[in-house]
Amino acid sequence: MKLFSFFCLIFLSVSAPLFSQNWDWGGPIDPLQQKFKVKHYRLNLEILPETQSIRGSNTITFSSAEKLDTLRLNLIDEYKVEKVLMNGEEVQFTHFNDMLDILPNDCTCSSAEVFYSGKTPIAINPPWTGGFTWKKDSFDNHWMGLSSQGEGAKIFMPALDHPSSEPTDGVDLFFTVPKPYFVASNGKLIDVKTLEDHLVYHWSTAYPINNYNVNFTMGIFHEEKLEFTSVSGNKIPMHVWVLQENKAKSKELLSILRTSTETLEKYFGEFPFPEDKIAVVETPYLGMEHQTINAYGNNFQFVPMGETQYDWLLHHELGHEWFGNKVSVGDWADMWIHEGFTAFGDWMFYWDHGGEQAYFDQAKSVGGSIEHLNPVVSPPNSTEEKAYHPEIYTKGAFVVHSLRGILGDEVFFPMLKAFASDERFTYQNRINTKDFTDFVAEYTGQDLQGFFDFYLLTTDQPEVKVVKKGKSGYQISLKGIEFTMPVEVKTSEGTQKVTLGSKPVKVSSKTLPEVDPKGWLMLKR
Repeated sequence: MKLFSFFCLIFLSVSAPLFSQNWDWGGPIDPLQQKFKVKHYRLNLEILPETQSIRGSNTITFSSAEKLDTLRLNLIDEYKVEKVLMNGEEVQFTHFNDMLDILPNDCTCSSAEVFYSGKTPIAINPPWTGGFTWKKDSFDNHWMGLSSQGEGAKIFMPALDHPSSEPTDGVDLFFTVPKPYFVASNGKLIDVKTLEDHLVYHWSTAYPINNYNVNFTMGIFHEEKLEFTSVSGNKIPMHVWVLQENKAKSKELLSILRTSTETLEKYFGEFPFPEDKIAVVETPYLGMEHQTINAYGNNFQFVPMGETQYDWLLHHELGHEWFGNKVSVGDWADMWIHEGFTAFGDWMFYWDHGGEQAYFDQAKSVGGSIEHLNPVVSPPNSTEEKAYHPEIYTKGAFVVHSLRGILGDEVFFPMLKAFASDERFTYQNRINTKDFTDFVAEYTGQDLQGFFDFYLLTTDQPEVKVVKKGKSGYQISLKGIEFTMPVEVKTSEGTQKVTLGSKPVKVSSKTLPEVDPKGWLMLKR
């Protein structure tokens, strides 16, 4: 997701371009939209860089248990809807307040084709405040990027725009652009057609896809590619597309992408979209996860990590292929599942390539930045704006890190892979926090609900109390909690796990005990 720059969002002071606006999404789903489910989108757009506009159509294929009086979609008012077809016939519609209400004729239709056009909304501060970003590269070629996580798909196509809705049968995407421009998008490139002085690119994926993950980037790019061998043995195409001016950096970027994929597969399991591709495209903004075509704008700021190179942005957005794209929430209230697990995957790069100390140093650094201002889990039916704050990254990752410390690696890592591959929680199925906490209890046989409720739903921290008792005894307690958890305690005899809670527990030691010496937990010390 759109990272707070090292978890600290910096808003730029800029004058707002034409049509810029803070569109939000999520919250309670509209009752009319509860009546149907989207199966497929077929988006056909012409991208017009000279006027910063788009025009075309989107065909929405849907299913409904009842005959619909109104098919309610979302599309921002800045676009003009020219006509809507159902069963090949024009039907009536209304379009205002960013809602498109289609009024079917007397039919049991299963699709609607919406024709629309207009100037695109301009991103004020992408990707945090998204929209279209139109720039020129150093050769004066057009370069366009799209970011829409905070706004949803309604800023570029008519859709059922709610986090609980994904087209179960995927999308087909057709983009017409002037020669010699290229469009990088989701899934596989099926075909490229030449129409006089234009090119038409057809991209397709059969996987379910979140609305904001539908994405396209236009430019003149240099491509590097290889065939990636997954842990499953699958051969998956791997691509990077960079501007021509950055051609010299493309091979190293591809190598870093491969290393990051290998690292994430080790802990999260096989790359989730083996029938499509693994890819990044250079964008005129920092970056964002987009299913199989992650946006990359980190200016090739590679840093050494052990014997390899690390790009924090590339690695983070790639991690969302597992948590965010494969495992997706239906309510932004649970957005920490996307960001916390993905940020924890960032820490595992430190572990795998920098070593144990690098991992714990990273955990300590992140832990020290947490202000405990907001609960990690927001109230039910939250909008994206309500749920999105720095601690879904930092504290979310620390909760996962703490769980690792409590369970131990021999339980935690197999459980993590099992969760990320359980068909109840993946692809077309949306999940919430309770799904995860119930899964942990089911998998481990341990009741950790008190731990989860405390760290995910409150802003409190347990306070460590160590009181000397006798010549070689100490009483240790964690004030402020109503549950117990295993905590490492270092004494003169070594390090052992002690089950601690608000009730004091006596330990023997000739020296002052050190509670949680490695830093597995968020504690007031």
